[in-house]
Amino acid sequence: MSAAGGETPLAQSFRRLIERHGPMPVSRYMGESNARYYTSRDPLGAGGDFTTAPEISQMFGEMVGLWCTDLWLRADRPEIAWVELGPGRGTLARDALRAMGSQGLQPEIHLVEGSSALREKQADALVAARFHDTIDTLPDDRPLVVVANEFIDALPIRQLVNTPDGWRERMVALDDDRFVFAAGPNPMDEAVPQDRCDVPVGTVIETCPAAAALISALGERLRDQGGAALFIDYGHLEPRNGETLQALRAHEKVGVFDHPGEMDLTAHVDFATLADIARGAGLQVATATQGEWLLAMGMGLRAQALARRSPDHAQAVSQAFHRLTSADEMGELFKVMAVSAPGWPQGAGFG
Repeated sequence: MSAAGGETPLAQSFRRLIERHGPMPVSRYMGESNARYYTSRDPLGAGGDFTTAPEISQMFGEMVGLWCTDLWLRADRPEIAWVELGPGRGTLARDALRAMGSQGLQPEIHLVEGSSALREKQADALVAARFHDTIDTLPDDRPLVVVANEFIDALPIRQLVNTPDGWRERMVALDDDRFVFAAGPNPMDEAVPQDRCDVPVGTVIETCPAAAALISALGERLRDQGGAALFIDYGHLEPRNGETLQALRAHEKVGVFDHPGEMDLTAHVDFATLADIARGAGLQVATATQGEWLLAMGMGLRAQALARRSPDHAQAVSQAFHRLTSADEMGELFKVMAVSAPGWPQGAGFG
């Protein structure tokens, strides 16, 4: 990225920091970029930078709502709190709560959201919602049913790279006037799992300490209060190496250094590691692809019903169904992980 002219304010700030203090970790670059990005705009829809599953079709949120309702019924109808992490425009919650309400479930609504721009839209869609900056202030007097769709992928990742001198943290540095990746000076061999050490020089592995901390903290809450959580995101169910950091702007992939603070930076979610953390916290864990889960939840039948009810919209329903469930669209790339407290039923849709 050129230093001249059209550099974003955050890029200029990063440049000054690197010139003064040296390279910064990828985790800091991603974390500060996304913090600036999400607090300043509504990134969703045709006028934004990306579109999430709830914006594609009401069926997605309805399946989530039915999943929550099924849990609630099998847990003997306790008073619960619905919690959504990063709820976008409130679309998923609105559709899910409508499905829940049709079965008599009307939980308290709690939204964890840091963006004031998105909070305004969420408040319009969900007038009874209570807002939180973090999960620390969520109610502690009832079970929690937590939903996070495309939330973890935006949490800052840490990258480690195998060099001829051993493992190092991957940093963002300057090469003349361009941002580039560089290996940090400090040995990081002890941070790499033994079964992933024997790889070629140049191999990158990614970890997400923020996601690990989130799963651990939610695990403690669920053990103490009861409840369950559903995480839906793009990522992998088996451990793998390689870099996955990417940037989106105006629905197009761009370079990860092109517009810091004005583009969406994400990385694939390592569900394999998160599942291990959840099991270690004493939770029950189930995983599936998004396509498998939505089909098991009955989205095919829901699509047929919507098409019959509104024949003029049948093609749009079919296209949305294909996009959400097919392996060549979102069905295979996106994964679903459900965790539930000891003594609570396991969520539906997982084999």
